[in-house]
Amino acid sequence: MADFAEYDSCDGLGLAALIRAGEVSAAEVLDAAIARADARNPAINAVVMELHDHARDAIAAGLPEGPFTGVPFLLKDLGSSLAGARTARGSRFFADLPPAAEDSVHVRRLKRAGLVIYGKTSTCELGLSLTCEPRLYGPSRNPWDPERTPAGSSGGAAAAVAARLLPVAHASDGFGSIRAPAASCGLVGLRPTRGRNTMAPYFGESLGGLAIEHAVSRTVRDSAALLDATAGPAPGDPYIAPPPRRPFLEEVGSEPGTLHIAFTDKAPNDAPVEAEPLRVLQETASLCEDLGHRVEAVDPAIDRAVVIPTFRTISAIQILYLVRAHPSGRAPAPGELETVVADTAALAERIDGATYMGAVHTAHRIGRQMAAFHEDWDVLLTPGLGTLPPKLGWLDMMMDDLEEYWRRVFAFSPFTVWFNLTGQPAMMIPLGETANGLPVAVQAIARYGDEATLFRLAAQLEAARPWIDRTPALAAG
Repeated sequence: MADFAEYDSCDGLGLAALIRAGEVSAAEVLDAAIARADARNPAINAVVMELHDHARDAIAAGLPEGPFTGVPFLLKDLGSSLAGARTARGSRFFADLPPAAEDSVHVRRLKRAGLVIYGKTSTCELGLSLTCEPRLYGPSRNPWDPERTPAGSSGGAAAAVAARLLPVAHASDGFGSIRAPAASCGLVGLRPTRGRNTMAPYFGESLGGLAIEHAVSRTVRDSAALLDATAGPAPGDPYIAPPPRRPFLEEVGSEPGTLHIAFTDKAPNDAPVEAEPLRVLQETASLCEDLGHRVEAVDPAIDRAVVIPTFRTISAIQILYLVRAHPSGRAPAPGELETVVADTAALAERIDGATYMGAVHTAHRIGRQMAAFHEDWDVLLTPGLGTLPPKLGWLDMMMDDLEEYWRRVFAFSPFTVWFNLTGQPAMMIPLGETANGLPVAVQAIARYGDEATLFRLAAQLEAARPWIDRTPALAAG
């Protein structure tokens, strides 16, 4: 039953409902997912590891009863570990690591939700880009335009969901790696509050607290239900997110009330924003006003000039740590790391401890500045990206000019890293499209710990301007 029509039209909760009702089995749904990957993945290069036997064994053993029981799922090749599977981190340097001995807590919770993990998706090397073109796997392609990037580092996940291989997939975000791919591929992409999902048992935090795991999805409700299934601290976590008042799924469809919504098109690095993202921002602001919200153009008073330098200091130290922490203890051979990664690690060698701590405290200061802003404003809207997804090869991690590389990264996505520094929840909402059908998103940000407001507003916008039926030609065929 690999071709049952409902597969392409359902989100994750919809597939789970069909399975629960006995209209289709989990094994048949898995066959449908595998068949679509066989047919479509060669064109997009999103899935880089097949775990079909793992998935079939899980179904045969009996799946737990959860919100997503029987729904196929893909893990990103970075972050969460799956027992028996290797995590290469998109890198030749880490490609020979042994399989993980145990599941991470996040993966245990995904399994407890009933998800069936059947493969892994591509990522750029060590997650250090907003494209997905690692030398280890080759480039992933955007299903809406195969000459363009699906963004990164969760580009494989976003390409897979956009191509309708599955309705929701694991992703992670350290400076936009959930949100840039979601915006590029026409998906919902939530970066949850810092600490909302645990990094246990291997890390207390990742990227100095800037990175967090969640997903890209076709619908707002899948994002909410999945966060309900995975959220919460593990013993020993260094900090936790404020607990929600009720399940996030209950916020979807709930009346948001009259929200105070600010919007800005001023990027922290003063990067120019192209016409299409500006248009969709303005249209979204107008739509919010039509829906009864109070909407004004307001620029938050933050130390804009330090946003990207602060990230670059913290991320450089993270890369150096990862390179030095290779389980074998060995150093990378010449050419084993991509140039941007190697140069970033070399840069980190020259950063002293006081400079690093200064960057951490700067990030905290920006967080407090945004907290002050949110005393008056429930939501901030920004353009999703600064440009449309660039052509493959433009964000080249083999570039010799590190400064030019980062200039390009933050010309493409100037608004995302801001909220990794502050730890706030931020969501890409795929409300717009260009004349030739490329998705265009707006980013919505709420106060620290307040994913609930984002889910209520995003669901209201989804109902007013639904996007789920937009399908790239690759998937429609």
